[in-house]
Amino acid sequence: MLTRTLLSSLLCGLLAGMAHAAPDLRNTGASHNSEAHLAKSLQAIKNSRLDIALNEVDSLLRINPNFKLAHLVKGDVLMARAGAIDNFGSAAHAPRDKIEDLRDEARVRLQRVLSPSDIKLTPRFLWKLDAQQKYALVVDTSRATLFVYENVNGEPRYVTDFYITIGKLGTEKVAEGDKRTPIGVYFVKADLPKSKLADMYGSGAYPLSYPNEWDRKNKRTGSGIWLHGTPSGTYSRPPRASDGCVVLANEDLRRIAPYLQVGITPVIITNQMDWSNEQDQAERDALLQEIEQWRKDWASLDTGAYLRHYSRDFSSDSANYAAWAKQKQLVNSAKAWIKVTLSNISVFTYPEQPNMVVVNFEQDYNSSNLFNRMKKRQYWIKHNNRWQIVYEGAA
Repeated sequence: MLTRTLLSSLLCGLLAGMAHAAPDLRNTGASHNSEAHLAKSLQAIKNSRLDIALNEVDSLLRINPNFKLAHLVKGDVLMARAGAIDNFGSAAHAPRDKIEDLRDEARVRLQRVLSPSDIKLTPRFLWKLDAQQKYALVVDTSRATLFVYENVNGEPRYVTDFYITIGKLGTEKVAEGDKRTPIGVYFVKADLPKSKLADMYGSGAYPLSYPNEWDRKNKRTGSGIWLHGTPSGTYSRPPRASDGCVVLANEDLRRIAPYLQVGITPVIITNQMDWSNEQDQAERDALLQEIEQWRKDWASLDTGAYLRHYSRDFSSDSANYAAWAKQKQLVNSAKAWIKVTLSNISVFTYPEQPNMVVVNFEQDYNSSNLFNRMKKRQYWIKHNNRWQIVYEGAA
């Protein structure tokens, strides 16, 4: 009867699934090993094998001596041996808010072990990676998980994943100081070493490009959304504990560092992972054809055909549709010819925004009186079964 008094109902439902499959310790990722040891310990508790449970949690603490959740489980096991426990985390005088945080962490970590994502599936957010983007990151906030995908000939292939912490009040960041994590398509902006950071950021930090163009278009404020580590003396934090940043254990942050390229690596943050299907592939191909037609119409000097690719809701960093159309008509009237080539095209669908994608490319523009080369970003939305541009600017 120890298991019913030792574990809260929150954990019992997740533990039930472990009767059919033991956790796999073969994955060398720090998060996976920690979670597998934790799950084995709780499985042993479920089977009333407190000796095995204690051995597992002791092994975990030897690896991660600052793992607060593991200390809580060990305390529960020792109290259970003495018959002095009636719930998960029932230590006398323990702060209830801290215990609830650790219960949440236990629930999420167990879910990651017991119901892992299918690594053969492809996230629908990564429609196309360009040759420079060696890796892409997708953060599934509902599972407190950051996924790493490798670029294999433009298609994403699963590499590994890590437990993460997000904002105290969840997602959908709108305003400065709202303690929420933004949802959207972002890019790594910088690599800040530990020597330049306060201890709260741990072993390093990677600022993200929040607010992006869509955030600014929708009047979202705030800044300083980073990928960063945990303070010294802390192994991990509860699933919701940051001021909006995405936080990893320090050793996990060090493991992820080789996957990050400043100014290049995309980081897609979503409320829930969504997987690609055949319809996505067809939509992607249709969009790529539309982008090519936009290029051709621009190069043809047919300004009317070119402008039909733009939504009436379009805006750039400095102009709305009317101003944009007037300026393009004026510029094209002074051209004898135009040549436009695009390279390194990437396409990412936007979380929580149906039928919207972010397109990045390198553009070579050559005309009778001007030549330039730039990195450009566009946001395309499907209106009335046709893709149109709602934002365009330098990337």
